[in-house]
Amino acid sequence: MQIEMDKRKLGKTDIEVSPIGIGVMQFSGGKGLMGKLFPRIEQDNKNEIIKAAISGGVNFFDTAQIYGNGMSERSLSDALKSLDIKDEDVIIGTKWMPILKTAKNIPKTIGDRLHYLDGYTIDLFMVHMPISFSPIRKQMNEMAKLVQSNKIRSVGVSNFSANQMQKAHDALEEHGIPLAVNQVNYSLLHRKIETNGVLEKAKELGVTIVAYTPLGSGLLTGNYHNDPSLLEKKGRMQKRRIMRKFESSRSLVDEMTQIADNHGVTTGQVALNWLITFSGDTVITIPGASKVKHSTESAGAMSFELDADELNKIDELSSQFK
Repeated sequence: MQIEMDKRKLGKTDIEVSPIGIGVMQFSGGKGLMGKLFPRIEQDNKNEIIKAAISGGVNFFDTAQIYGNGMSERSLSDALKSLDIKDEDVIIGTKWMPILKTAKNIPKTIGDRLHYLDGYTIDLFMVHMPISFSPIRKQMNEMAKLVQSNKIRSVGVSNFSANQMQKAHDALEEHGIPLAVNQVNYSLLHRKIETNGVLEKAKELGVTIVAYTPLGSGLLTGNYHNDPSLLEKKGRMQKRRIMRKFESSRSLVDEMTQIADNHGVTTGQVALNWLITFSGDTVITIPGASKVKHSTESAGAMSFELDADELNKIDELSSQFK
């Protein structure tokens, strides 16, 4: 039975997003440090990727400064413009890169983010990782100023620990602004946030978890288990990362494949659906997309419902990765 999942608010803001968004890091291909990690995608193909996502009910897109130094942001805005998508019909999150920078860099670079997004609102602005030269309080104070000056709508963090998230929350609270999200690595193969306090703290504070790498570098799609020769097409580092959990994940993938068959969906869609269902409304996710079929399948993960037995069985088989 097909269902249509309700949108969810980002933390305690009034910003509503689809439980599954699309990450467009791959749109940086060919430019900047991150661009060297991805093949170049022609803009026409990027347009089709975004079109497929929106057609499937996705309204949330995630990008960042470091994704090609504006390439990903501009590619996203160009795609949205090509489809005549209005600003109010999409939610865009982007990030400030704090490496070797202080909080004073935040207002200096927000103009670039707005320039590349070319008329689309920054609905969510995140600190990409907790490594700025400035303390978290100063970073949040600068973020708060951007909200107050209507340059951004909400504030988030990424890769923050439970303690760091608390500090960010407390600093923003002084300005009457909620901490909207913490974007972290979270999947059935990487469940550390369930044991290191991050998920618990997010629930306590009313912060949304935005899960990246939700398919475990593709291992949770079942494709590599079905055809190990596909691994030969991967780079050395990615292949090593996949092989690390290749055998230990086999029983989990087999079970999800059976569940997928019962629902008429794919194994990867089951993995995504579990992620946005098991913890209630706290978790949303942003799988990447370098092909139209990726965004189509990701969006399709919102079209069915796993029952309690299925959710718990998957939980049990993946508990080794907590």
